[in-house]
Amino acid sequence: MQTEQSGMVEKVRDAVVAAIEVTGDIVQATVNTIAETLATTIDGTGKVGMSVTEAIADVVSGAIRGAVQVGANLGHAAKGTMVGVLRGTKAAGTEVLDTIRHTAHVTIHDAAEVGGDLGAAATGLVEGAIEGAKELGVRVEDAASAAADGALEAAGEVGSTAVETVRRAVTKSSHDAKVVLKQPKMAVSKNK
Repeated sequence: MQTEQSGMVEKVRDAVVAAIEVTGDIVQATVNTIAETLATTIDGTGKVGMSVTEAIADVVSGAIRGAVQVGANLGHAAKGTMVGVLRGTKAAGTEVLDTIRHTAHVTIHDAAEVGGDLGAAATGLVEGAIEGAKELGVRVEDAASAAADGALEAAGEVGSTAVETVRRAVTKSSHDAKVVLKQPKMAVSKNK
């Protein structure tokens, strides 16, 4: 199973790298690659024993690694990742917010793991959540807040500097929706 998962991460990474190199459009290349891969993978999840949550994690991980590999703007890649996941999963109702939160968590975790710009990634996640919410008919404020919460939770696992970087990024006033953090005082990290 672990080899199968790392194989998916590599497949998505390579596809994102190729798509970015061909089109030069980081957001659209990421959206298309992730949406197509997830739609195909989710159809086969029962056959391979992989959950939708695991599929999202692998696809997100591959996308972030691919973006970093080609030196792409991580904010654009994170936005494309969020929109791609939402389109690929076609989530509805409360599932959308859970999917947004999970996608943001995995994205920030993987961005930290590869030394990416967490502030740019967090901003892109919120922007992608807002765009995806509009497409799916979900309140943009709820989507933006779910992305911020997931990003902050992952940042808390990384360290206090990551928490502050992500908090600043997700609470910027330049978004199309007001971000309301569920845990506004979550300024401490689980890793000192």
